Amino acid sequence: MADTRRTVEAVWRIEGARIVATLARVTHDVVLAEDLAQEAVLDALRQWPESGIPQNPGAWLTAVAKRKAIDTWRRQERLDDRYQAITHDLAASAGTGPDAWEPIDDDVLRLVFIACHPVLAREAQVALTLRLIGGLSTEEIARLFLLPVATIQQRIVRAKKTLTAARVPFEVPDPSEWRARLGSVLGVIYLVFTEGYAATSGEQWMRPDLANEALRLGRVLEGLTPREPEVHALVALMELQASRFGARVRPDGTPILLADQDRGRWDRAQIGRGRAALARADALGRGRGSYALQAAIAECHATAASVDDTDWARIVLLYEALGRIAPNPVVELNRAVAVSMATGPASALLIVDTLADAGALRGSALLPSVRGELLARLGRAEEARAAFVTAAALTGNERERDVLLAKAAAL
Repeated sequence: MADTRRTVEAVWRIEGARIVATLARVTHDVVLAEDLAQEAVLDALRQWPESGIPQNPGAWLTAVAKRKAIDTWRRQERLDDRYQAITHDLAASAGTGPDAWEPIDDDVLRLVFIACHPVLAREAQVALTLRLIGGLSTEEIARLFLLPVATIQQRIVRAKKTLTAARVPFEVPDPSEWRARLGSVLGVIYLVFTEGYAATSGEQWMRPDLANEALRLGRVLEGLTPREPEVHALVALMELQASRFGARVRPDGTPILLADQDRGRWDRAQIGRGRAALARADALGRGRGSYALQAAIAECHATAASVDDTDWARIVLLYEALGRIAPNPVVELNRAVAVSMATGPASALLIVDTLADAGALRGSALLPSVRGELLARLGRAEEARAAFVTAAALTGNERERDVLLAKAAAL
């Protein structure tokens, strides 16, 4: 049973978004789609220990969920209409129906656009999409936004009810409507990538499967919107950050921080793809937005031979520009790190303490961990140790906690 549970969790982590997206396309009901998928998972937990794990677990879960959909419609006495919907859907997927052409031929990306419908508030769009596409638990989403779990649960439930009450059609919006949703779509794709790059909870430092799915969605979206600079820029940012995956953890899963990474293990081909995507964004001539500025920062790291050779002064300037376009305490904290490398830890500590005094990032491990680094460099060992211990108590990721406690012990 334990082996089956681990297998089911792995399958869901990898294919859950695709299963829900497929069911949403067939049923035209995202709430029903998620419920059916979860019921199929429960069936797998009951049946697989005896019957064995099927050769294609994702297909098994999808098929079981579709059968459950038919049972649901039969009970609702609407089977004929739903059979017609399935026939229409199958004809379209085969390229034979009257509406066979779809501008977005990707179920997962299609579901992202649907979940980012303007009828939902931005925070509801993000929470719902992270739940459906990222497969994140409410606890993980709450940690991302530094909010109570109950608040996130309410947002997700309210978002589902709103989509149902507004009778939002579960179909791809017309391309003329994409721009109204594009900011939300880009935002949730990058949040999914961020969770994969540095997991907020669990035993693993990273979740590459999640980050790679976000990058895949970004690449598909880039092909659909070649005249949108921020789409190219987001792809550039994800490519450049993902290029370091091979150097970020040791074989035993222990994190390797930037200063200690073997840059020879960075993926140079991926760095090249990232720089090319950033060049495409710049070539459109509309100036750099927030993703382009972040990609430019990532490019500075990717092209430097070492931490000491990094152009920290340029990174400080880029963070200052980013802070004006998208004011955010995390941006300001990152600027402090860059300032510490460019001009020293004392001036950076002033920035961090200002954030702390304002109550920014309360409940997050980010601020005390950076403060600990700066205090350690200033020789204030006891204060640094206390900051690392505080940060360790705040993180939900076991690997990050181990790193922080090791730093505290070293002091």
